[in-house]
Amino acid sequence: MLRLVIGGTAVVVFALWVSLFSEARLPGQVVNEQTLSVEKYTPRSTLVVPQHPVQKAKYPVIDVHSHHGPGLSAGRWLAIVAEMDVLNLQVLVNLSGGSGDTLRRSLESIQASEHPERMVFFANVDFSREVTKGFGRRAAAQLERDVTAGAVGLKVFKNLGLTVRDGLGQRVAIDDPELDPIWEMCARLNIPVLIHSGEPSEFFEPVDRYNERWLELMVRPGRRLPSDRYPSFETIIGERDRMFERHPETRFIAAHMGWHANDLGRLGSLLDRLPNVFVETGTILYELGRQPLNALAFFGAYSDRVLFGKDSYVADEFPYYWRTFETRDEYFDYYRRYHAFWKLYGMGLSDDVLRKVYYENALRVVPGIQRALFPEL
Repeated sequence: MLRLVIGGTAVVVFALWVSLFSEARLPGQVVNEQTLSVEKYTPRSTLVVPQHPVQKAKYPVIDVHSHHGPGLSAGRWLAIVAEMDVLNLQVLVNLSGGSGDTLRRSLESIQASEHPERMVFFANVDFSREVTKGFGRRAAAQLERDVTAGAVGLKVFKNLGLTVRDGLGQRVAIDDPELDPIWEMCARLNIPVLIHSGEPSEFFEPVDRYNERWLELMVRPGRRLPSDRYPSFETIIGERDRMFERHPETRFIAAHMGWHANDLGRLGSLLDRLPNVFVETGTILYELGRQPLNALAFFGAYSDRVLFGKDSYVADEFPYYWRTFETRDEYFDYYRRYHAFWKLYGMGLSDDVLRKVYYENALRVVPGIQRALFPEL
């Protein structure tokens, strides 16, 4: 038995020494009701309802949120393309392009392959050094060179707003004016900025019995963002939104639906107020799938503003998205239990909305993708 003190309250947690990634029992090990942990509890559903798993997306898909580090081998790329063909994934937007020579080598590798049209790259700002005077201007100049080399957008990672520091060791706010030249350069080059700001709001809250993400934060404690070390969720979101508003000529894609997929009314108000902002669906399927009627209405109202994104590339996880978007199935599994302990329900999006989310919106927002890959146009 492990005794933890969380938020000032003593909480007794039984058998929490096992993570979700060690669920397999050793030979002869017995798990009974006395030793069963929260992680291991996976009840069999007795619900009998129609099931319609979807292996291949109904329309071709552009995944605007994918990650493939430098050094992707020719063999691995061929294997990925074969998986993409089965799934009806036409194009991956690789957000981990880096910059300078790293980006150039990755671009050359894909361009020399048998399928150069199936992946495009976003560049990244190097925040490994402190943000001092002139940083934004220098970063903007590097971005211009990266776009000349072949990048079609800019990805900003979550370290901005959380851990990036200035020359005095102070946290750099997302809307720090020093960074304005970067966003202005994106407008001038007519490329989008896909920005990951913050994390789910519960990551900033006490890890207690009321926290909806308790299980994830127990097995992945590094994801906690306590208030004595990090700014609040609302502080980060406020900085992000002010930056969006201050640069109306720049197209921004808020990663993970801006971490507002649990509050679609708030997200809708943001999109109403800021026409230069779009969102993508990476890693928030668990939110949409537990509110299918509300999500269906949101996608209908904002069908021109939502792009498909997955985040980490794992081929056998994509069909969960197809099923949630395309069917009206009830009470089916999500692919990562530590993200959500609940089941999913299908939204049943219309064909018009599916086409927009799957590829049409991305073709409008992200330059450099070959339209010939999409015969529906």
